[in-house]
Amino acid sequence: MAMKIPGLLLLFALGLAAPLHAASWDGPRDGPARQPGRHKITFIAQDLRNGGIGGSYRGFASAARLLGWQVEVQDAQGSSVLLRKSFADAVATHSDGIILGGFQASDLADEVAAAQRAHIVLVGWHAAAHPGVVSGLFFNVSSEPLEVARRAAEHVIADSHGKAGVVIFNDERFDIANAKTRFMQELIQRCSGCRMLEVQNLPLNHADQRMEAVVQELNRRHGRRWTHTLAINDVYFDEMNYPLLHAGRADIRNVSAGDGSSKAIHRIRAGLSQQLATVAEPLGAQGWQLADEMNRAFAGAKPSGYVSKPILLTRTVLQQLGEQDIDADLPYQQAYRAIWFAR
Repeated sequence: MAMKIPGLLLLFALGLAAPLHAASWDGPRDGPARQPGRHKITFIAQDLRNGGIGGSYRGFASAARLLGWQVEVQDAQGSSVLLRKSFADAVATHSDGIILGGFQASDLADEVAAAQRAHIVLVGWHAAAHPGVVSGLFFNVSSEPLEVARRAAEHVIADSHGKAGVVIFNDERFDIANAKTRFMQELIQRCSGCRMLEVQNLPLNHADQRMEAVVQELNRRHGRRWTHTLAINDVYFDEMNYPLLHAGRADIRNVSAGDGSSKAIHRIRAGLSQQLATVAEPLGAQGWQLADEMNRAFAGAKPSGYVSKPILLTRTVLQQLGEQDIDADLPYQQAYRAIWFAR
């Protein structure tokens, strides 16, 4: 009988994820127990249509329920006006903690300062260019964006046998997106047989409205030199497939240095679009880490310092995983429960 390899272990066997410890968990194993009190936490989402933000929120919400916290979610729907209003409301209603879901702390410097004066704990998800302790935040939860970018760009180079003609889609409003874009651009330029055609700045919340026209213009400008697309988020490829088909460009192959949204995972697994791969982050585990960092702050402890590893997901890998979550084999829930409810 053939041995069934657990999902995440399969990724290691295929060389698509760095190996973890023997117990399949390289995250924190100790820290403060669950802090008493029914804390009120506001999760402010830059846009819940973004699969990464939605996935991290769902992970956080499940952990928060376990901790007995009251959670309110505010969806800014990509609007800077709604984002500032949501943040101001969270401060005014005396939240104990605020999660910055997918927007930069530096863009709301005044609001962040007001929250700090009110002794509100601030934890971010993709709220700065890099994970870790950053100005204004107790901790920013993220995989290392340059590692995400590297895996995406190297997959394009390998898929093209070193002859890719690449367009990169970016949303320059976000530091983390700019960091990934610059590094992907650099890697493509280092490839002697590849051509870095252009970086296309398209705000994520405008992708559904503008993609048809953008694809037509890119095809007019670059023609058959355009062979591959890289993007900082799966949202672009949510909207790109039909415009590419309408332009007669079923040959273009797409890879996302994004978050591994559920839409992207479904279409890659089914082979129903031109997206070959996405570099996913373990969103469930990151959501629980958001809760753990918040709990550490409530306890007056230091941040965990943990940085999760991204995973390159191709059709082959996803078909082996089946319908389970990509981080289903990571025992993060057991690890965090052991920390929070240690006797």
